[in-house]
Amino acid sequence: MGETRLLPHLTPSCGPWPALVVEAAQRIAAGDYAARVLEAGHEESRAIGDAFNDMAANLEKQAQRRRELIANAAHELRNPLTNLQGYLEALRDEVIPPTSEIFASLHEEAERLLRLSGCLDLLLEEDAGGAVQPADTDLSRVVRSRVEIFRPGFLRAGIELGVDLPERLQVRANPDHLAQVLGNLLQNALRYTPDGGLARISATMEGRHALVQVSNTTDGISTAELAHVFDRFYRGKTLRDRAREGAGIGLAIVKQLVEAAGGWVGADARHGTVRFWFSVPVA
Repeated sequence: MGETRLLPHLTPSCGPWPALVVEAAQRIAAGDYAARVLEAGHEESRAIGDAFNDMAANLEKQAQRRRELIANAAHELRNPLTNLQGYLEALRDEVIPPTSEIFASLHEEAERLLRLSGCLDLLLEEDAGGAVQPADTDLSRVVRSRVEIFRPGFLRAGIELGVDLPERLQVRANPDHLAQVLGNLLQNALRYTPDGGLARISATMEGRHALVQVSNTTDGISTAELAHVFDRFYRGKTLRDRAREGAGIGLAIVKQLVEAAGGWVGADARHGTVRFWFSVPVA
């Protein structure tokens, strides 16, 4: 963000101060989000100046966030697109034969682009204040459904997946968002559990919230990394290695959707196991 610039001080009661507010507003409209006005003069004028500066600060943060999102999205798109371009050029020039393995790689890169596109759509929908429509939902049923979708992947990797759920657990949440959250956490566990490791998902009642926990054995993750895993496009050294690279926004979406539903998220690690958890209000 640029350096904050205060316009020259003039006493509001003397008349020129409103012109300074107009000038600051014009600068912001032109993209200079660092413009501010001095809060001086009568109480009403100070209140206007304070509100104006709060608005300007929020606009500056949003502009910075938008620039970071565009830059990070471009970075995430570059790798799969570069891979696709390289494969297609090699196939065109007959440098490599058109084998089923090559087409499988191309398909994998295309799927990665689709997943990234879907993740960006969700983030933009929530940033724009997209309407969240909660409903009475059986959390246990949604968890079982997602587990069955991901179970083949865990079996192929030789990862034991334990499930501990009550017969029914009614919560108040958007069912599609809940399925997205669970899918992201299970995908995360599948991606970062060593082959032959253990993973577990459970759900319990904790007061007026339901608590879901997804844990898995891990090669190791530092406390410093855990503090940032829910940040958009965060790529830690141990959690997101190149061999198991993700889009870097799956956990950010988990946090955003859960908080929109009135819940909380968190992560911790100990004794070779990392645990991600989230809560949602019960119905």
